[in-house]
Amino acid sequence: MIDRYSARKFFFPKITKNYLLRLAVVAVVAVLVFKYALIPFRVQGESMAPAYVTGSFNFCFTPRYLFSKPAWPDVVMVRMAGQKVMLLKRVVAAEGQSVEFKEGNLFVDGKKIEEPYVVNKSDWNILPVSVKPGYVYVVGDNRSMPAETHTFGQTPVTRIAGAPLW
Repeated sequence: MIDRYSARKFFFPKITKNYLLRLAVVAVVAVLVFKYALIPFRVQGESMAPAYVTGSFNFCFTPRYLFSKPAWPDVVMVRMAGQKVMLLKRVVAAEGQSVEFKEGNLFVDGKKIEEPYVVNKSDWNILPVSVKPGYVYVVGDNRSMPAETHTFGQTPVTRIAGAPLW
């Protein structure tokens, strides 16, 4: 059991130079970690449902692609306007590959791709597009809505901020 003295000492510590120094170090490390390495975000929208539902909380792990490039079936954070506006999307094709949707099915380089993460199939028909060098093709998992209501397509690899932590 915690006595009154210990509780008071924990919640109201004696302010010393060492205490202030430790507090400053913890604050600086926290700012650096949560501004550059683990950017917190809340999912807004249904484009990645059911894997990522609106209102859920996660962290964007920015070091994820320091030594590798995003590839199928990675889920990535695409930077739209700094770190304030980012989209959560799935990589379905890399540079040089051809992407096409026929009656809701994804075809990469003419081969049908099985997508177990897509629960609600669509009726999308999108003509083949070749992914440009330095780009990847991204799309959301929730394909039950018309293609016109989705934000998807080619995005530069340089706009990928990282990947969700979980």
